Amino acid sequence: MLPEQFGYIAIVTTLIGTALYIKDIFHGTTRPNIVTWFMWMLAPFVGAYLDVKSGAGLSALPVFMAGFGPLLVLVACTIKRNSYWEVTIFDIYCGVFSLLAIFLWILTRNTTISIIFAILADGLAAVPTLIKSWKFPETETGLAYIPGIVNNIIGLLIITTWTFSIYSLNVYFILVNLMIVFSIYRKKFYA
Repeated sequence: MLPEQFGYIAIVTTLIGTALYIKDIFHGTTRPNIVTWFMWMLAPFVGAYLDVKSGAGLSALPVFMAGFGPLLVLVACTIKRNSYWEVTIFDIYCGVFSLLAIFLWILTRNTTISIIFAILADGLAAVPTLIKSWKFPETETGLAYIPGIVNNIIGLLIITTWTFSIYSLNVYFILVNLMIVFSIYRKKFYA
């Protein structure tokens, strides 16, 4: 187990990954799906709050940073007009169901069920970007997703109380980021 202070690495790695992503937005090589990134901002902020409420200490920092990076991406998309991927009806449905899962997450008084809704909300938000990454990998910056893997591995290594409500979001973020990175780089892996 690592000391809780290792959670501060999440700040640095998230900011580096986000800076790479934003740089590519301004260069026109990355076009984020704004539905995904909005929900990716909202859901982790709620998740970090629930983690802290469940007794997590600095192990909640990677979850919080998972929402802070998307906030910066959305600000960049606002500054650089037409920098985002075209939103489809499917994206809107994913966003609406993700938002519904967030509301259910907030309404439930059971922390474990709340975390399941949080994962569902974020997962639904991730679907449009997963599909886009698979079909159009050149529109994403794969390196920007690596901090999500590293941060949450560190988050797991500093947990002192192993309960589902504390470790589950970290595990989920590792898996979803791995899927996106694989989708972006899969052609290079098999070339």
